[in-house]
Amino acid sequence: MSEATLRGRRIIVGVTGGIAAYKTAMLVSRIAQCGAEVTVAMTEAATRFVSPLTFQALSARPVYTSAWEHLESNDPQHVSLATAADAAVVAPCTMDCMARLAAGMTDDVVTLILSAIDRARTPVLLAPAMNAAMWGQPSTRRNARQLAEDGFVLVGPGEGWQACRTVGVGRMSEPEEILAALVSAVAARPARG
Repeated sequence: MSEATLRGRRIIVGVTGGIAAYKTAMLVSRIAQCGAEVTVAMTEAATRFVSPLTFQALSARPVYTSAWEHLESNDPQHVSLATAADAAVVAPCTMDCMARLAAGMTDDVVTLILSAIDRARTPVLLAPAMNAAMWGQPSTRRNARQLAEDGFVLVGPGEGWQACRTVGVGRMSEPEEILAALVSAVAARPARG
């Protein structure tokens, strides 16, 4: 499938607080290069790894870091962003984010926006990122199954070198792999009118 599939599409990229957030900068850049309109939302923890200014420069759009700030209008932005989106990606999707999504918690701007997306119409991809011990936890495995049942698409995790100086499963998939999964998910859905 062609990356041109993303041209003119509206893509939300959620960034949560993991070291793999540095790879998300490349993902946002690649999505923008495909001609998509990219809107980035970041948890407070994510802003400790990569600056919102980085994502603003790469997307040429405001970056959402709080559910309480209204950057573009006075509307409930989590609803307007969610209903206008053609797809959403959370990269990295930490163990904590997976748990909150599986439980239906919406206490940050990323989970709040995702809660307003109709996954029957709009694909939501999650790129898990954590160390191997965290990925292997029974709660994480349970949450991954629940999220898949709830209609989320998990991309990865991969296996390899991790920031904790170990090798194992839990590494966030590479930006090109996430991009390919996004193109595939968007191609399966008609463009919004």
